Amino acid sequence: MKKKLLAVMLTAAMAVTTLAGCGSGAAESASSDSSSTAAADSGSSSSGGGKRVAVAMPTQSSERWINDGANMKTQLEEKGYTVDLQYAEDDVQAQVSQIENMIAAGADCLVIASIDSDALVNVEAQAKEAGIPIIAYDRLLMNTDAVSYYATFDNKGVGTKIGEYIVQHCGATKDDPKTIELFMGSPDDNNAHMLYAGLMEQIQPLLDDGSLICKSGQTDFESNNTLRWDQQTAMKRCEDILTRYYADEDLDICACAYDGLSYGCMSALEGAGYTEANWPLITGQDAELMATKHIISGKQTMSIYKDTRLLASKCVTMVQAVLEGATPEINDTEQYDNGKIVVPSYLCEPVAVDKDNYKEVIIGGGYYTEEQLAN
Repeated sequence: MKKKLLAVMLTAAMAVTTLAGCGSGAAESASSDSSSTAAADSGSSSSGGGKRVAVAMPTQSSERWINDGANMKTQLEEKGYTVDLQYAEDDVQAQVSQIENMIAAGADCLVIASIDSDALVNVEAQAKEAGIPIIAYDRLLMNTDAVSYYATFDNKGVGTKIGEYIVQHCGATKDDPKTIELFMGSPDDNNAHMLYAGLMEQIQPLLDDGSLICKSGQTDFESNNTLRWDQQTAMKRCEDILTRYYADEDLDICACAYDGLSYGCMSALEGAGYTEANWPLITGQDAELMATKHIISGKQTMSIYKDTRLLASKCVTMVQAVLEGATPEINDTEQYDNGKIVVPSYLCEPVAVDKDNYKEVIIGGGYYTEEQLAN
């Protein structure tokens, strides 16, 4: 009966994935990733015992997710695991279908960086029923008891470091207030809420005493979030804010929660006629290659460096421990309540980078080379 059910699930899941691929291209990406995985199977070492690890990533439109997927795949294959790496190109239903396929194909462990975690509750329940452990990667899986562990950066710490940087470098005082607008992350991503909380703890006192002024009044997360962390959405919102509130006064600070959002704000600022003479302080997150180049040129003030090699390594050790029946290294058992359980987590430390320390941190750490940053 179980074999018959599995066959039915596999047939249905393959059909759904084919349909989803016609609209988004996600299936084509998944197919190419799976093919490269199959080619690597024969060369795997024996330490992974031939077990299959399925990795569901959100999109290849962001440099950091490409790096995350590549780092994860490489490290897992070095340990002898078969890796099924798939990207859903920010298509929620495509990711659901991909994970259904992964379950039907006999995954021994699932690693999921979700697009919209609430949409994955049912498929996560299917994985639990099939006895497949789930590790949440970077983004917490909400409202499920099927997740075993969570590997991420200290997301509230990211917001704290952005806020600290603003407070320390913007020069705002009661006698010389500065204007600020917030461009936060996606409302369906728990990381965005935690980042916002960390940021506001730092800048709220300056908003309260008038040292910082948000002329749009959009300081609550409901009004300053950016669905799917989308660059174009941030650009359009920034254009609207500049037109409505800053026709006669400069915007001094763009508090952006992600490098992609900073790119959108830069485009809006350039369109509004901002130049080096009145260019605002602009924050970001991920220290993407383009963002780091912007930091060097002065277009972006700072970013949060998150070494995806380290995060991938921590997640791989979690996978290995789970598949070997051991307990992985954990350093947080309190913060990450997903609405069903508090998920045991490992938090990697983020680092603020700007023009003063990028050489030491980023080039010195081997993340980018001087040649990459020069081109």
